[in-house]
Amino acid sequence: MSLPECPACAVVRGARVLPGGVLLREGPFVVHAVDGPTPVPGWLVVTSARCTRGVYTLDAAELAVLMPLCARVMRAQQEALGAEHVYLFAIGDVLRHCHVHLVPRYPGTPAHLRGRGAFDARPGEQLALSAVEAACRTVQGALALTPGAGSR
Repeated sequence: MSLPECPACAVVRGARVLPGGVLLREGPFVVHAVDGPTPVPGWLVVTSARCTRGVYTLDAAELAVLMPLCARVMRAQQEALGAEHVYLFAIGDVLRHCHVHLVPRYPGTPAHLRGRGAFDARPGEQLALSAVEAACRTVQGALALTPGAGSR
């Protein structure tokens, strides 16, 4: 019996297409929309191309790319979407493939959706897919204009 494919590996390979899709491929990482419903426009994920457990299992070359890439994406979320802050989470309890969540906070974000609360949104708080996709396209456009743009 074969094990099911890692969902993150499927996203990296392009076999699993998410609303908003892949925004950027840069070095050993892929920037894509969050996999699943979201209450926050512009919630993005940076996923390692290599299937590895967490940030602590990345090699030196991957680590040298990760934080500058995250900072660049976070600035694009702020500049293009008007986020006042962007949270970075590396939890790894559900998906055992190295990835970090970049979750914007806006001036009007309700208190219960700030910080870790964004993961606990109620079903009625989820955005329409068109809003998720529009935010992703906006950030993708901003990333295309910044130094260090990799292949998309």
